[in-house]
This record gives sequence, structure tokens and C-alpha cells, in this order.
Amino acid sequence: MIGMKTTITLLLISVTTFGLAQVHISGNVVNGKGEPLPGANIILKDTYDGTSSGADGTFAFSTDEQGSHVLLITLISYEVITRPVELSKDINIQITMKESFNELEAVEISAGSFTAGDEKRRTILRAVDIATTAGATADIAGALNTLPGTTKVGETGRLFVRGGDDSEARTFIDGMLVMNEYNASAPNTPSRTRFMPFMFKGTSFSTGGYSAEYGQALSSALILNSKDKAEMNQTDIGILSVGAEVAHTQVFEKSSVGGKVAYTSLAPYYELVRQRLDWNDPYTSLDANAAYRQQLGNNGGMLKFYGKYNNAQLSYSQPSIADPSSKYIYEIDNEYAYGNLAAQCPLNEQWSLRGGFSYTHNANDIRIGDAPMREQEDGLHAKAVAEASINEKTELRIGAETISRNYSASRTELITGGVQRTVFSETITSLFGETELYLCDRIVTRIGARTEYNSLINKATVDPRISLAYKPFDKGQISFAYGIFRQSTKNEYLRLNTRLNSERAEHFIINYQLTTSNRTLRVEAYYKRYSGLTKYTQLEPSLINNDGTGYATGAEIFYRDNKSIKNADFWISYSFLDTKRNYLNFPYKATPSFAAKHNFSVVYKHFITRLRSQIGATYSFASPRFYNDPNLDTFNSERTPAYHDLSANISYLPKNWIIIYASCTNLLGRDNIFGYEYSTVPRADGVYAARAVTQPAKHFMLIGVFLTISKNKSVNQLPNL
Repeated sequence: MIGMKTTITLLLISVTTFGLAQVHISGNVVNGKGEPLPGANIILKDTYDGTSSGADGTFAFSTDEQGSHVLLITLISYEVITRPVELSKDINIQITMKESFNELEAVEISAGSFTAGDEKRRTILRAVDIATTAGATADIAGALNTLPGTTKVGETGRLFVRGGDDSEARTFIDGMLVMNEYNASAPNTPSRTRFMPFMFKGTSFSTGGYSAEYGQALSSALILNSKDKAEMNQTDIGILSVGAEVAHTQVFEKSSVGGKVAYTSLAPYYELVRQRLDWNDPYTSLDANAAYRQQLGNNGGMLKFYGKYNNAQLSYSQPSIADPSSKYIYEIDNEYAYGNLAAQCPLNEQWSLRGGFSYTHNANDIRIGDAPMREQEDGLHAKAVAEASINEKTELRIGAETISRNYSASRTELITGGVQRTVFSETITSLFGETELYLCDRIVTRIGARTEYNSLINKATVDPRISLAYKPFDKGQISFAYGIFRQSTKNEYLRLNTRLNSERAEHFIINYQLTTSNRTLRVEAYYKRYSGLTKYTQLEPSLINNDGTGYATGAEIFYRDNKSIKNADFWISYSFLDTKRNYLNFPYKATPSFAAKHNFSVVYKHFITRLRSQIGATYSFASPRFYNDPNLDTFNSERTPAYHDLSANISYLPKNWIIIYASCTNLLGRDNIFGYEYSTVPRADGVYAARAVTQPAKHFMLIGVFLTISKNKSVNQLPNL
């Protein structure tokens, strides 16, 4: 009995002691406005003790823990809160939670930039859109010419952005500069970009106001991010009306390697479609590509290599403007090589490092009549960038780069047989930095600057860049961008006077963009001011200077919709451009011949499930362009007819791994005229003879069969067409 009483007494003492050791934690949870937050989780870190806040935001629980601990408070859409507590007595605590930053819903800078491929961001134009746009024939520049801000310059096929010529739009692959990004072509015949869109997972086409990371681009930056490691072994074969190609990708555990060889000859096309040029040797090219991808560690690091070699030739005869009975020969043999090595490696949770090297070699052997000429440019680009997410609202980017290039040109004198040779080297060393600050979910700003030192002219410059975006509504936002951009003078003028300064442009952009999951509406206005443009009265070295000036201003509208029509996707773009320059040999300020005041495009794509086919159509319009008639007293006062083009394509899949593809431009057969060339000397009657600059042929037609060999029979090349 005594033993039983003793046991009960000891148990009662233990229970009392246990109860006295407990600590009671209570309080309430509110937001920044003092309103209660129900459903917040309040727990002691590394224990099972905790509770949730009630409808009025209050909470209470008890714990047996003692000493120093951490109280953890979490709630969806709010920042995590940690509070140190000392569990020696009861605690009552007031907790105020802040809404967390949500990158998917937050405002983002969009002024001047069309982005695609980054899954964290809204997309406007994806790589597959670039490849399947009718009339573009799978050419990146051809597809981008359907976006606002561009002018359709059909005699070159290149990008002309907001009053700038094609040299002002530069291309970067994985952050590295690409020089001479267009294939060889004859004068007044369209060329293509050297790179196919399916190589890239992300595309950013900026028509102004771009990051301080990108320099030597006066008007536009086309930023292409290549694909990562491939996921499966695959062989692709293409049989086309203009050639053939074969590609293979081999996948290993942490790497992949791929290669492609293509041969192109336009001879069959020249036979099928009547040409305006008298071709001696039709355009032919041999193209070889290689890619290697290697994962670095297990934290997302990646090493990428891409190499390309291309050799192309063409030759044609053309009548002289002054004497049509006399013909001269134009020939070009182009050799091109490009190599790109890029790496990205996270250093820790905050910092990552990326950078690389690119090398470009471009050599042209040109013959005009009896005058041979050789032109060669070799360039090296090296860059290193450190990026940090300081916190969820602050990002920092700092970097350095150098662009070094050697240029040479030689021409043989017909009379003396001597060789005139011009050589120059230029190295541009740059430092850049910028920070992106999310002041809240509704406001973000990016502030940066870029400094450059040019060894050729022994000058240093500093260019500020700033962008701001405000999101007053859930779906729509307003953006503003300002920046100074500069670019070296064209080689054709630097080889005459190597002391020419860089050309300069100042951008002002305001933008409104409304985006939902299936529709995008974008309205943008801009003003661009040029200074330091090349100016001369005649091409004598002492008479070439940087006194040229100009401006470009305009407004643009873009609308894309893949919801309103079942199985259809379409976009509409319109650009208004007002631009004038006093540069080159202009006697006064005038509109350049490559600028059209109005540009309009409609792109439509439709997938017919029952027929296993995808069809597309593109209509493009450009208002008349100015040109100069030397028979008149006024300068650049005449106008071409308006430009119209209706193009279509179709892809048919008899099997998932077989695609039959056909494309045709200018279905209506319109004879578009892009301007006029004039004889350099007048006839006996004092009149300068003229010849219209037109398309080499009314249509470009392409037919192809594409086969894919892979274990996954659903894989095909449709995204590549």
C-alpha cells in the first residue's frame, strides 16, 4: 500500500513539473495594412510544435522546448518570416507579413524589346514562329521583318530598324558578337542570315533601349540563345528543290554532339522561275556546322561550342546602264567561318559567371568587269560577365569585353597592274554594369552604363542606359527606355580615313503592353537622334568627316491572337516612320532611300488536324520609298510604287516523321520596284539613263521533303521549317 501511494505521488509531481515546464506562444498575424491574415503557419523551426492562424489572424500553442529557438511564419504569396525567441516564459507576439515578390506576375521591362523562349517571361514570338512564317523561308531576318519597327527592303532581305540601315542591327549568339551575319549575295538581290532559327531556344529582338551589355549596335540588337544539351539521338535528312542536307545528334550522359552538312544550288530554281539576271554560275554553297554541349557539375553549369563554315559562289552578267548592248560580269567567292565557345557556371546561391569567345573570318573575292578585288575581315570577341541576385528584388550585372578586328582590302589597277592595299586594325575594350531593381511588384527599373575605348581613334566614351516599367493593371504595363548607343563607322569609309569617330544614336522610347495567355497588344512610340554620321562631298580621305546628323521618330502597333480562331494563330503589325538625315553625300537633310513611312504586315497560321497539315500566309505592305533622280534639281524627291507581297506555305505530314513542305513568295506576281540606278555619266542629250531596281524574279519557290530518324517516332522537323 505504501509503495502504491509513493508511486502515485511521484507521478503527480512529474505531471505538475511537466505542466509547469511548458511555454505558451500566442499572438496575431496581419498584413502591411493591419488586416488579419488567416491560414498562416506558425511553427518552431526543427520541431513538430506549431499551429495556424484563425479567421481573425490570432494563434496560440504550447511547447515543451526550452532555450533559444526560431519561430517560422509562412503563408502563400507572402515573404517567409523568422523570429528568434527565448523559451523561458510565455510569449505574445505581433507578426506583420509582407507580400512576396512574384516574378511571373511582376512588371518587366518591355520598351523596345520583343522576347521569346524564356519560360519565366511572357512570349511574343517563339523560335517556331520565326521558322514557320510564310514568306520568310525559314530566315530569321525574314520573319523579324513582319514585326513593327522594321522596314521591308526587298532588294537586300536584311534588317532595317527604325530609320537605321542594315549595318546598325547587330547579332549576338550566347552573348557573343557575330560579324558578317548574312550570306553572300549579288548587289540588289536579297540575302539570308547564316543561322537557322531551330538552333535557338530563346530570341530577343530589341529595336532600341537594350542592355548596357550590348555595344557596337546603333539601332538594334538581335540576341540569340542557343539550345542546351540534346535529349535524344536523332538523324535529320532534307531533300530540297535547291539542294540537300543531313544532320545527326548523338547524346551522352552529360553531353551531346551534333553536326550538319548542307549543299545548296539555285540552278533548279533558276530553271523553274524566270530570272531577270543573266546567270553564268548560279548561287551555290557548301555549309558545315558542328555543336557540342557539356553539362558542368550538377548545379546547372553548361559549356557550349558552335562552329560554322560556309563557302559560296555566284556569277552573272548585266548590261551597262549607259549602253545596254555592253555587259559586265559580277562574280563573288565568299569564305566564312565562325566559332563560338560560351560557358555559364553558378558560383553560389547568389552569384554566377558566364562568358566566352567568338571568332569570325569573312573573305570575299570579287570581280566587277575586269577589276578584281579582295576584302577580308577577321574578328575576335571575348567577354566575361558576373551576375548576382542580391535578393529577390535586386539583380546586378557587371562585365568586361574586348572586340578586336583586322580588315584588309586590295584592288588591282587595270592599267598599271599594281595593287592598292588598305589595312587597319581596331580594338574596342569595354566595361559595363547595370542593376535591375524591383521597387515593388508594380515598378521595376534598370540603370546601367557602358564605357568603351577605341584604339583606332584613341578615344574613350561613356554611355548611360536606363529603363523603367510600371504595371498599373494586372495585365497591362507601361515602359520607358533611354540610352546612348554608338558604333564604328563602316569599313568602306574607314579604309579611306581611319581617323573617323564612332557614329552615335540617342534613343527615347515609351511603350504600353497588354498580355494575356493567348493575346498580346503592344503600342510603342520613339524618338531617335543621330550624330557623328559619316559625311562627305566626294570620297577623298581628307573630305570624309563625322559631321552627319539625323533623326527618326515613329509609332508602332502589334497585336497577336491565338485564341479567337480555333487552330489558328495570327499577328498584325503596323509601323509609322518619319526620318531624315544629312549624311554621306546628301546636299541637305532628306529621307534615306531605304526608309518607308508606313509598313504593315499580317501573318496567319492554321493547323488542319483532319488533313495533318499546317498552312500559312503573310501579307506585307510598305509605302513608297524616296529615291534620287539626277535629272532633277531636287534631291531624293522621287518615289517608288508601294510594295505589296502575299506569300504562302504548307506543311503536310503523311507520317509523323515525314514532312512535305512547299513555299512560294509573291503569289500575285507583283512587279515591286525598290528604286532606280542611274548612269554615272549623261548621254549626249544630257539625260542620265536609268534602270529599275527590282526583284531578281517575281517569285521564290521552295519544295522539300524532310525525314527524321529517331526512336521517338513523334519527333520531326516541323519546328525547323
